[in-house]
Amino acid sequence: MKHEERTYRYLINKEKLISFNVKIAESDLLISSDTHLDDAAKKSLIQHRHALESYIKNHPEFRTSLISIPEDRLAPPIVRDMISKSRLCGVGPMASVAGAVSEFVGYDLIDQTQNLIIENGGDIFMKAKTPLTVGVYAGESALSYNVKLLIQPEETPIGVCTSSATVGPSLSFGKADAVCVLSKSATLADAAASAIGNRMKSKKDMKSSLDYGMNIPGILGIVIICGNDMGVIGQVELV
Repeated sequence: MKHEERTYRYLINKEKLISFNVKIAESDLLISSDTHLDDAAKKSLIQHRHALESYIKNHPEFRTSLISIPEDRLAPPIVRDMISKSRLCGVGPMASVAGAVSEFVGYDLIDQTQNLIIENGGDIFMKAKTPLTVGVYAGESALSYNVKLLIQPEETPIGVCTSSATVGPSLSFGKADAVCVLSKSATLADAAASAIGNRMKSKKDMKSSLDYGMNIPGILGIVIICGNDMGVIGQVELV
């Protein structure tokens, strides 16, 4: 991912929070919290990455499948969550990996801080005591940086995940500059953003894609940006 594509990391207001990076292989987390949680965050990330890598070694289809795969009750918790949430969206389990890592690391840290923001490749898990604004990065769209979501503390913990066909390395079969999804589950939000984005072949697909996304159990709200057009549905408060 090119450096400029990380500019979305500055789209959340984080006054008075301590921010630090935890990076292992493809996982590049930007974490903001009340106190330094570097060691705990790194330990958590190592644990969940090991669980994923070990499972993939024995089940290579988990990494390569573009469609949902059967449940596996013997799999590690993060793997089971990715399989079940991706099945709800009709996509492969790896479509949810960034959101899942954010969420699982988040819940390992959540009792150690009142405010917590974990961003992993544009997929966010957050808990907050005060309202937060989250900007939507949509590449070359004129709406990029100009669309901001207001997240109220009572809505958290929450996942805010974005998929794009024009920004970053994520696989998308659609044309949307940004599909941003809100859910209590960051794993589900990530999978749903991919599934909705795949349906956005043109601006004409905006309404049907929004309706499709809201029919996925557990989705709270959706923002789609395609060129200079935007569609919003569900529990989304714009600033």
